[in-house]
Amino acid sequence: MDVIATIDQGTQSTRVYVYDSEAKPISSHHVAFQQHRARAGWIEHNPEEIWQGVELCIQRALQAAENKAGPIKVKALGITNQRETTIVWDKTTGKPLHNAIVWMDSRTESICKQIEEEHGSKDHFRAVTGLPISTYFSSYKIKWLLDNAPKVRQAVQSRKAYIGTMDTWLIYKLTGANSGGVFVTDVSNAARTNLMDIRSRQWHPSTCAYFGLEPDMLPQIKSNAEVFGYVKDGPLHGVPIAGCLGDQHAALLGQRCKPMEAKNTYGTGCFLLLNTGSEAQESKHGLLTTIGYQLGPNEAPQYALEGSIAIGGAGVSWLRDQMGLIESAEESEAIASSVNNTAGVYFVPAFGGLLAPHWRGDARGVIVGLTSYTNKAHIVRALLQAICWQAREVMDAMQKDAHFSQIQLLKVDGGASNNNLLMQMQADALQIPVERPSHLETTSLGAAFAAGIGIGFWSKEWVLNTNKGAFDSKQAGSSEGQTWQPNIDKDTNSSQYAKWKKAVALSYDLADLAEPDQAPPPAF
Repeated sequence: MDVIATIDQGTQSTRVYVYDSEAKPISSHHVAFQQHRARAGWIEHNPEEIWQGVELCIQRALQAAENKAGPIKVKALGITNQRETTIVWDKTTGKPLHNAIVWMDSRTESICKQIEEEHGSKDHFRAVTGLPISTYFSSYKIKWLLDNAPKVRQAVQSRKAYIGTMDTWLIYKLTGANSGGVFVTDVSNAARTNLMDIRSRQWHPSTCAYFGLEPDMLPQIKSNAEVFGYVKDGPLHGVPIAGCLGDQHAALLGQRCKPMEAKNTYGTGCFLLLNTGSEAQESKHGLLTTIGYQLGPNEAPQYALEGSIAIGGAGVSWLRDQMGLIESAEESEAIASSVNNTAGVYFVPAFGGLLAPHWRGDARGVIVGLTSYTNKAHIVRALLQAICWQAREVMDAMQKDAHFSQIQLLKVDGGASNNNLLMQMQADALQIPVERPSHLETTSLGAAFAAGIGIGFWSKEWVLNTNKGAFDSKQAGSSEGQTWQPNIDKDTNSSQYAKWKKAVALSYDLADLAEPDQAPPPAF
């Protein structure tokens, strides 16, 4: 059986999927990995630990596929990954020079503030890169490493460093590492560095120079669907790596979103993307202009507007791991459902600031409206409601930027979209239907689509056609899911939304409340 395999390297775990010729999942395997938090606001990953997890997932997912379907032949490998997370490694040894700095990490707040003050605007780079100044993006993480990590600084100065995002690291390792490994990235991941010209889709020399880099220090940029290189060792030896996208772009493709169609992925964060077609749409309302996907080196790119929300499923994890209010993520639905409303409690989970559409690095988490009547169910429900209100803020901005009166439907995916209560609350907050496919791992599916297109296993037309063949609603990829309709009236919804906005305003300018953290930096 001919199959496509995918690596989905996320913020909290790595997963490998195997798909058949109709894009139906045959098998998967996943492993979690450690989150390194040496100081408040710092989040790091060990690149070698992630690579070891990838190797294990490949082995076990392929074995599971053969156990289920008999002999298989992997025709291509697709990769999708957590975006912005930044790694620097030694060209000669192939070893990381520092832990990866994760996209959620907020240590660069002072760097961002300084750059914003220097240029007099948070939007100084937006015309070129499509992005505001924010701790979110890779260029600021690179600057922090150059300023604070001597090994990185020395390697960059001596031209002995490779600098990349997680996709680049994985492709390098898969294709041989320091024994001929390929140094490449894709256009969607490059779009998240704040170093790429969003229209030319090449590294922007003057922006690179501002951050102390030359374009040739960075990986070659390719489309999302072409051969990047070939796996050198292991059970995938000789298989072409033919698709690569950042996770949210992969989900946009996995949901088969055409122009003026939107999706929201509920993972660690929440990421709402609207396909805006072949022209980059500049945002005037706090969103990001980004690449949607480019399905071949000679194909026109699809652009997107994106609203990135830092805390989605991570907020549920916080309730479980830090506060002990729930024993599992799944329990959040039952506990929140035990009350009819939040009893006036509003929870703004700005743990490391607020991303779109506010871009307030100085915001911090607040829970307001507490009374002696409040119990843990109200707080859990308020966290779920916060996820929905944040999506509402992004959707409002999206419709203004796209000059679109009303997006008619929101396609959803990601682990937290398993929560049926959350999906009903989302439909209520947006006042539009919310549609969930049966196969929620649309990031993996999108990577499979790109890899299949990259080698001609599938055509672009076949992938994007939702009305026939494998993508009929009763068949593969998007087999029958579930739809939620709004269940509260517009006046009640508007009143609650106004209260949410009041709570958000109370979260601003709180970063200076933190006590100085004396924990030592991680040794790596």
